[in-house]
Amino acid sequence: MIAEVILNSTASDLNKTFDYDVPDNMNVVVGARVLIPFGKRKIYEVGYVVKLKEESNYECKSIIKVIDYVFDEKKIKLANWISKTYFCTMADAFRLFVPPGTSRSYDRVKTKTEKYVFLQKKDIDDKVKSEKQKKVLEFLKDNGAVPKSALREFVDVSDAVLKTLEKNGYIEIKDIEVNRNPFWNKEIKKANAVILTDEQRQAVESINISKYGEYLIHGVTGSGKTEVYLQLIDEVIKSGKNAIILVPEISLTPQITDRFLSRFGETIAILHSRLSLGERFDEWKKIDSNKSRIVIGARSAIFAPVKNIGIIIIDEEHDSSYKSDSTPKYDARDVAKYIAAENNIPIVLGSATPDVRTYYRAMNNEVKLLKLEKRISKSGLPNIEIVDMRDELATGNRTPFSRKLYFSMKEAITNKEQIMLFLNRRGYSTFIMCRDCGYVLKCEDCDVSMTYHMDQNRLICHYCGKTKSVSPVCPSCNSKNIKYFGTGTQKIEALIKKYFPEASVIRMDVDTTREKNGHEKILNKFRNEKIDILLGTQMIAKGHDFSNVTLVGILAADISMNIGDYRANERTYQLLLQMSGRAGRGDKKGTAIIQTYMPDEFSIQSVKEQNYTKFYNTEIKIREKLNYPPFCDIIIAVASGEDEDKVKGEITRLYDSLKISFNVYPPAPAPISKINNEYRWRILIKDVFDKQKTEKFYNILFDGYKVQSTDVRLSIDKNPNNML
Repeated sequence: MIAEVILNSTASDLNKTFDYDVPDNMNVVVGARVLIPFGKRKIYEVGYVVKLKEESNYECKSIIKVIDYVFDEKKIKLANWISKTYFCTMADAFRLFVPPGTSRSYDRVKTKTEKYVFLQKKDIDDKVKSEKQKKVLEFLKDNGAVPKSALREFVDVSDAVLKTLEKNGYIEIKDIEVNRNPFWNKEIKKANAVILTDEQRQAVESINISKYGEYLIHGVTGSGKTEVYLQLIDEVIKSGKNAIILVPEISLTPQITDRFLSRFGETIAILHSRLSLGERFDEWKKIDSNKSRIVIGARSAIFAPVKNIGIIIIDEEHDSSYKSDSTPKYDARDVAKYIAAENNIPIVLGSATPDVRTYYRAMNNEVKLLKLEKRISKSGLPNIEIVDMRDELATGNRTPFSRKLYFSMKEAITNKEQIMLFLNRRGYSTFIMCRDCGYVLKCEDCDVSMTYHMDQNRLICHYCGKTKSVSPVCPSCNSKNIKYFGTGTQKIEALIKKYFPEASVIRMDVDTTREKNGHEKILNKFRNEKIDILLGTQMIAKGHDFSNVTLVGILAADISMNIGDYRANERTYQLLLQMSGRAGRGDKKGTAIIQTYMPDEFSIQSVKEQNYTKFYNTEIKIREKLNYPPFCDIIIAVASGEDEDKVKGEITRLYDSLKISFNVYPPAPAPISKINNEYRWRILIKDVFDKQKTEKFYNILFDGYKVQSTDVRLSIDKNPNNML
């Protein structure tokens, strides 16, 4: 028997099958992960079996070992689709499916075991000499088998006592496999389904769980989309099938996990990068063994080994985090759609601010649109007010707080109501400049300014992570006239303490959530300790539900308007409306105050009116006129390396290979032309990538064009999040 094997390699010239002989005593099936010799290398490589056949035209080496059985025919088909759709190797696609803890080698995270003590004899005779030995046996009689660590804690017994009892046959100590449970610290309170509103009930009844269909639940913030998800999944579970629900941010996971735990108990599994490797491994095993019926997680959870899947739900479907920034650069929404179609099940997308491309498809009847236009709370939608910061400057107010926001915060603090402040910029100051010569302190390895972080008194590059101390003089002209420009969350936190000394404040950004469960700890502290002000970046902007938050302040609405991306208007609208929607979710009316220097921009005015249709109708006309998605696809190919001439040469060769068949813009330095000491050149392709053009592009990349310099890396991104 011959196995066709794909090598676990990122090299494009190895993106093909190799024939290997299957030893007679080895159980090799399609989908097995195997250990193989390759070339003249002394170490064995990992490979994936994609086909079995009777004979080969080549002299074949033998498979050394079967590691495990990860794939089936459906997953191999999906991996092939991912490879062709996102222009990556098959090995890149296969790695999405392997269990957590699997690297290029075949080593895996080990199963966790714990020593348990079992009672072997119930009768206590003369051989039991000491009182401590008797206490151990009495404890085991009353409690059954217990972990050795727990026994030592409750009975205060030494290892010597336990060894004596084991030697005399009274007890047995064995290693027992235990799960690393990410829910161990959660108090689960059972909750029942609530009575749905008419809009919610109509949405649930409109979704057919017995066949494939795409549904978009366009619900205003606080309209109860999560309860719709819960009741849909309840139907699916009762029908004997399982479910996946994707959430965009790790910070959202604790809240939605608590809702699902209270409804379904520990039949759920959770997958995201903040779990330890061991916890992810154990959760993966629970899913693979069908012990978990519901999977909740970030985008990679779409590849969990769910058996008999019945529904896929994607919450906050507009969120950019569903698109991977590392190879393979897949979009979890498209992968979910493919899986749903293959399994003949529904896919449900939910958002208060749908992706323009999704809504366009809904307007063209490719997706069924379901609307939730009313909040379930008594207070209704928040009032949204726009403050023109140009007027504040004219009156001499140079603080980050407009007069309107300042006095509204004072009032909320007095009334014991909570406040959420949003600034999508971490750090203390965004850049440092010499006021004499204009020199900006930049990262030496990247073409970007460094951000000052006051708590560390260091400059940090947010692209490569490099840090350096702050110089008191300009490196260019030796002037001491150094000025800190821009405002980050650290600086706002300091100003809150200055202007509102009576208020408690907590900050939530990348810097404060690095530790395990950092997001959950901050959110729980804000909720349970009644902290007055939660200040944060975009991780606080969506999904959170705090009933006592009556005021939301958006300090700089213009930041997302200037990102150099065709989606700037869309992202501004989404961020501002989602953040505004955190106010007034309880019984008290909410207010959102948006501070801006561009109050007349249509995206900001649409937020004020809370009118998605108005925003969409304007935005889609702009997209059509300029030929942007959804009217075309955009592919960015970036070559990077330390030698700029080689980088430029490679991207030019690729351009020459593509320009005859595709609408390609000539090579140019990327907007950020250097990251981590590597130069970056790119080409941009705007075209409609139907099946035929996608296949042609793929064939050029992997057959017609080959990277000549091993010092240059090529990255291909279809409809990227980041145009920089």
